[in-house]
Amino acid sequence: MSTIQIDRLLETVVRRGASDLHLAVGKPPTVRLHGGLRELQTKTLEPDDTVAMMKAITPERIQQEYEETGSGDFAIAYGEAARFRVSIFKQRGNCSMVLRQIPNKLLTFQQVGLPAMAEQICRRPRGLFLVTGPTGSGKSTTLAAMINWINENFDRHIITMEDPVEFYHKHKKSIVVQREIGVDCPSFSEAIRRALRQDPDVILVGEMRDTITIGAAVSAAETGHLVFGTLHTNGAASTISRIIDSFPADQQEQIRVQIANNLIAVLSQTLCPRVDQEGRLAAYEFMYVTPSIQNLIRENKVFRIDSDIQTGKKYGMQLLDDNLFGHFLAGRISAEEAIDKCRTPGLMVDRLQKAGVDIQDKEAQMLAELAKDAQQAGAAPGQQPPAKPGQPAQPGGMDPATAAANRARMQAMNQKR
Repeated sequence: MSTIQIDRLLETVVRRGASDLHLAVGKPPTVRLHGGLRELQTKTLEPDDTVAMMKAITPERIQQEYEETGSGDFAIAYGEAARFRVSIFKQRGNCSMVLRQIPNKLLTFQQVGLPAMAEQICRRPRGLFLVTGPTGSGKSTTLAAMINWINENFDRHIITMEDPVEFYHKHKKSIVVQREIGVDCPSFSEAIRRALRQDPDVILVGEMRDTITIGAAVSAAETGHLVFGTLHTNGAASTISRIIDSFPADQQEQIRVQIANNLIAVLSQTLCPRVDQEGRLAAYEFMYVTPSIQNLIRENKVFRIDSDIQTGKKYGMQLLDDNLFGHFLAGRISAEEAIDKCRTPGLMVDRLQKAGVDIQDKEAQMLAELAKDAQQAGAAPGQQPPAKPGQPAQPGGMDPATAAANRARMQAMNQKR
């Protein structure tokens, strides 16, 4: 029998403000605190421990799914303190679990750090708004804040489709219906199709995973609804390319026109550990769709969107690298974090050097030279520029600036050790 109680571990996660709890055989329970992993001072977990803790909180239907497929996902409430999104899975024949804390308290726009245009987006009667970023970048928190603001200020019928349901919303001025994929409906695409017959004003699609779901979400926005969705992409331009490229070639022209006409904005975000205080902050790239950007999407000139973002400051638009550099100058994040999370490491190193940051000389010179070469060659961020005569191509398709930045970071880390 297990000598470790799952409720004691969840209490520790809530009390310490950790974001995740990892339970794996052969290692003590481990929490993710401010972006780093910290072992708890308890016994090393054995197979019986993780199985007992899994069975203590997992519904029967998920246990059956776990036995059949080797994994399962669900959400649980820990009293009034928090909720947890739980993933159970087999590895090396043993049971492992990862539990992500979902605070019960919904944050405000200011606490999340959303751009000022977020309020105007929530007022729109129709259109598509996308929040993108890697797993664990705070997309669900951002969308929950926006849904809560609508709920508090307008009489709307809000339908959310999530897998699983994370933040719970109470009925306020609006009616909030939350459907869980696999429990209340079989799939996102089916949930969207049914939602159009349920008199919705606002639809939230927890994850736009496939072409069918993406097409259904775009169609819902086109038919007069405000649709929120998420994608695991980095940057506004790559998000639009990802949507269009997911469709067959003979349908891409149509979806390009639909996106141009219905997309409101794209918010691409990532979380960074702070150096001025405990915790993490969100760095973001924000694109608001102007008539100029609509034309770029229609004409398949998505690669020029970054230029429009740079000149669209009156709409609150900004590139991720600019936001990261601003956080560094304000003393909120480290130079290493700015390089790690940016889209163009070479250009970021160049900017940091000009700001007086001491970076490895040889690598910095190489990065600055490569960045300038890429800019002159017109290479897109992250794309390998044409090689100079006698200059070997980078293995694996990695652009030279990124490769050099990685080497610089590794050298700096070795020196610190």
